[in-house]
Amino acid sequence: MIEVTIGQIAEFCNGKPNKAAEAIKNEKVKGVSIDTRTIEKGNLFIPFLGENADGHRFIDDAFEKGASISLTEHEIDEGDPRPLIRVEDGLDALQTIAREHLHIVGPKVIAITGSNGKTTTKDMLECLLAPHYRVQKTIGNYNNEIGLPLTILQLDADTEISILEMGMDAEGDIDFLSKMTAPDVAVITNVGESHIEKLGSRENIAAAKYEIVNGLKRSGTFIYSRDYPLLEQIVDREADYRIRTAGMDRANDVQISHVEQTDDGTHFNVPGIDEAVEIPQLGAHNASNATLALLAAEALGLGMAEVKGHFKSLQVTDMRMQRVEHSTGTLFINDAYNASPSSMKSAIDTVGNMGHGFKILVLADILELGTYRKELHESIGGHINASSHEFDLILTYGDDARMIHDTVVGTKKAHFDSLETLAGALEGHLGPDTVILLKGSRGMAVERVIDHLG
Repeated sequence: MIEVTIGQIAEFCNGKPNKAAEAIKNEKVKGVSIDTRTIEKGNLFIPFLGENADGHRFIDDAFEKGASISLTEHEIDEGDPRPLIRVEDGLDALQTIAREHLHIVGPKVIAITGSNGKTTTKDMLECLLAPHYRVQKTIGNYNNEIGLPLTILQLDADTEISILEMGMDAEGDIDFLSKMTAPDVAVITNVGESHIEKLGSRENIAAAKYEIVNGLKRSGTFIYSRDYPLLEQIVDREADYRIRTAGMDRANDVQISHVEQTDDGTHFNVPGIDEAVEIPQLGAHNASNATLALLAAEALGLGMAEVKGHFKSLQVTDMRMQRVEHSTGTLFINDAYNASPSSMKSAIDTVGNMGHGFKILVLADILELGTYRKELHESIGGHINASSHEFDLILTYGDDARMIHDTVVGTKKAHFDSLETLAGALEGHLGPDTVILLKGSRGMAVERVIDHLG
C-alpha cells in the first residue's frame, strides 16, 4: 500500500497543511481510508463533502482510531491541534494521490471493461500471470471513480502488474479512468445492454466502452472481440497501439472453436495451442473471456501455450457461474451477482448444455433497462422458446420477470412474488439429477433461494 510522508501527500494533491501537519511532515502515511469503520492506524483519512452528507463530521473519529492525517475541504483554524491538509476537492485529491502512487510503483497496467465478464476475466488474468509476476488486481468491484483509486493505493511497492477493472454508469466514466491510469493493455470483454437505461442505445454503450483506449499507451495493446458488430464498427484499426482480437467469429485473429462443456468446466481450441484449453468454468462465454485473458498474457510477453495450464487453479469471484452443491445432491449454478439480457441468455444456454436429467431455470428481474425493459425481458422468453434445449421447469421472480413468464410457451412454469414461496416450489424437485440456474440482477438477491432451502 502507499507509504509516503505527510509532506509528500500535501505536495501530491497541492494541499495546504496546517501547523500541526507541517510539524509532522516527515512522518509516513500508511494507506488511505474514506470510511472510519475500516480505518487503520497510520492511514490518511479523506472525507467527502456531498449533497446529503458531510464526511468531515467523522474526522475526530478517524483520529481516535489511529489516522495520522486528514484532508479537509473546510477552512482550517490555524489553532486546530489536529494535523490537517486543506484541499479544494476530496475526491479530486484521492484521484491525484492515486495517480502519483501508480507512477511511483510503475507497474504494467491492464485495464478491463465490458458489459459482462469483467470480474471473471480479471480473475482469469490474475491466474495466468501470478506464477510469473507480482500481481495485484481490483479489490472486489472497486471499479469506479472512487473505488479504482482506492485499489491503486493498495498497490505494494514491488507490484509488477496491476489489473484494473473499470466500470461505468455514464458516458465519460471509462474515458476518465483510462486517462488516469494510462494502461499498457486495454481489454473489452463484450458489449451488451447493461446501462442502456442511462446511455439510451446499444451504440452508445459500445462507444462508452471503447473509451478505454483513450488513455492507452501508444506502445500498448488493445484486445477485444470482433463478435460484436457495434464495437467493430467504431474501432480505429489504424491506431498506433497494437490490436488483437479473439472470439467465435472467423474474422478474429484468434478464433475459438470446438467448444465443449462438461459439468466440471469447458474446453475449447484456439490457434497456436496444440492441446485444448481447459477452464473450470461453465459456458462458451467463459471460453471467450479466457481467450481474451490469454491474449493479454501474450501482450506481456508470455506464450499462450505456456500459461494455459494455469487455468487449472482458477478461482473466480463468487456468484459468477458458481457451482453450489446442495445437501440433496442438487447442483445450483449461482450466477446471481448481476444480470443483463445477454448474460442471462448465455447462462440459460450453459445450463441447457449440462447433462443433468432435470433442469430448472430460476430467473429474476434484470434492472436498469428503462424503456427497454419489456422488449428485453420478453426477448429472454423468446430465447427460451427458440432454444434447442429442453427445460423441465421455469420459475420467475419479480415484476419484470413476469414478462419472461408470460412469453415462455410449452414449458411448465410459475411466477412468484417472494423467494421464500419460490423456494418452496423447488423442494419436490431436488435430487442428484437436478441442476438449477439462479440468475437475476444484484438487487434481486436471487441466491437467497439456497438459504430458504436450508
